[in-house]
Amino acid sequence: MKNGMRYHVGMYGGSFNPLHNGHKECLLKAAAMCEELYVVICSRKDASDIDARIKYRWVYSLTSHIGNVKIILLEDRTKDNKDYTEEYWDEDSRKVKDAIGKKIDVVFCGSDYDENSFWNKCYPESELYIFPRDEYNSTALRQDIYGHWDWLPLCVRPYYVKKVLIIGSESCGKSVLTINLAHHYNTNYLEEVGRDLSMLSGTDEMMLPEDYTRILLEHKDKEIQLMKQSNKVLFEDTDCLITRFFMDFLENGNEANKKLAESIAALNRYDLILHAEPDVEFVQDGDRSEEIAANRKLYSERIEKLYEKYGFKCERISGSYVERYEKAIELVDKLF
Repeated sequence: MKNGMRYHVGMYGGSFNPLHNGHKECLLKAAAMCEELYVVICSRKDASDIDARIKYRWVYSLTSHIGNVKIILLEDRTKDNKDYTEEYWDEDSRKVKDAIGKKIDVVFCGSDYDENSFWNKCYPESELYIFPRDEYNSTALRQDIYGHWDWLPLCVRPYYVKKVLIIGSESCGKSVLTINLAHHYNTNYLEEVGRDLSMLSGTDEMMLPEDYTRILLEHKDKEIQLMKQSNKVLFEDTDCLITRFFMDFLENGNEANKKLAESIAALNRYDLILHAEPDVEFVQDGDRSEEIAANRKLYSERIEKLYEKYGFKCERISGSYVERYEKAIELVDKLF
């Protein structure tokens, strides 16, 4: 940008694996300095690289309000950065120039590159503008995402949020444990959605099919929303398979809702499932099943087998409430 005038066409590229606050500042400043800014997202078909569609959404989320940013996807055919030689530099720069289709006045990059980088060599007709980005290091971030959590923009964090599910039969302390863990980690929790919805008729024995539908869909929707604001981890009190269990136990679930529960289970993924065993005192709060109270171990085992059926592994926690809490923290800490 010379004499206060904006560049006509600018280009800023990177792998954004992941996108961090250094990238964000470069993006926002570059967009303000150009009439048109083309952001090139490089990606590899490799397990170490984040899905290009996810990276596209990150960039779009940060820049859509500006109006002058266009996004280009560029597939990197190499398997590692060290394989990215001049042969690929030239090939990829031609692809980018063809995609933009007009003279590129300026190429932006962060200070992890210099005048001798491929940006300058592949775009000699363009001005090279280097943004200082010393605070952020992509390699260090990839090595320890959670130790550098503050480096991640809000739109990126949900991708890395761990999900911890707490399950168990009635009156095994899972609801209190869920909230206690959320407080410990200064994060969100998803309470048992079915608790209130199952009592719309005053008793869960009179539940209607649409009650189950609401429980299943509202739980999943709340999970998605809470992931956006969670601090590294989200704790969930029960999920769709507990709802599926009660459909059979109460014998009032229809086939459509059973299939819905199973479909949601197929979509779910958890980083840790804590199964609270029924070895604490049963507390009758007025709507809990006396049948479950009399056969707590039996129904606890049925719940765990249900999760195993759908490919989920559970970590059992037992003992006093304090012992459960400390064991849960020990297991969650291992996720980071």
